Amino acid sequence: MTPQVKAILANYESDNPGVKANLARILMQGHLGGTGKLIILPVDQGFEHGPARSFAVNPPAYDPHYHWQLAIDAGLSAFAAPLGMIEAGAGTFAGQVPTILKVNSSNSWAQGANQAVTGSVEDALRLGCSAIGFTIYPGSDHLNDMIGQIRDMSAEAKSVGIATVIWSYPRGGILPKSGELALDVGAYAAHMAALLGAHIIKVKLPSDHIEQKEAKPLYEGTDWSKQSDRVKHVVQSSFAGRRIVVFSGGAAKGEDAVYQDARDIRDGGGNGSIIGRNTFQRPRDEALAMLAKLVRIYKGEE
Repeated sequence: MTPQVKAILANYESDNPGVKANLARILMQGHLGGTGKLIILPVDQGFEHGPARSFAVNPPAYDPHYHWQLAIDAGLSAFAAPLGMIEAGAGTFAGQVPTILKVNSSNSWAQGANQAVTGSVEDALRLGCSAIGFTIYPGSDHLNDMIGQIRDMSAEAKSVGIATVIWSYPRGGILPKSGELALDVGAYAAHMAALLGAHIIKVKLPSDHIEQKEAKPLYEGTDWSKQSDRVKHVVQSSFAGRRIVVFSGGAAKGEDAVYQDARDIRDGGGNGSIIGRNTFQRPRDEALAMLAKLVRIYKGEE
């Protein structure tokens, strides 16, 4: 184990050896193993957007084994997916890449910002997962219910040595669409995930917009035009960097934008990317080339 990983694990002062071992599995895996940086492949978009919108552009991606193999061949840190997709490859790929069981999901037809619980800690244990993943929607009218769910599931996971990843995506309630990516809102969302006991926090890259009236005076006088500075603030809001923070790749975009995001995450002190559609919606050779370049960026080689 490298000094970088030992330093990260030391920040998790209350956790048992099982949780720390599973965090170490993720942090020591693949081409970024030992660096303190991560690239995670998440493939839960089919639940929310449907299979055609997720996979039709690259038909081999309809097969769960495609994603397992992509994560392994690219030397990624972990593979995150809902129950059925993990089950579909758990035997063939056992032990080849750490897995994160996404235990709640939404769908594009539902009204209101909410997610249904679709997996359990027992499932994660049975399938050999290193962590559970759970989405919360700060701002949603359903947030209190979601907080209760992750409180119970995270406590159960920790008791059996499994880590917790929280996707924290502000939306719903009185928060307007224009404020979902605001810097102050994103920092608040990351802090909320840290307060809920997340070991790894997943948030979206924030814009330079400040949404909350009460927060605006606190952000005045600072130039937030650089994305790396905005990343630094989100990391600061996650217990001053004592928690692992990874940033979503978001909707499909051009290669140059993906690479610049990674440089900004690196330079801002973020721990890496959790990037799905921008890889698996590309042909396999292009996805592998992109992921290889992202590894080099996080290593400081590009």
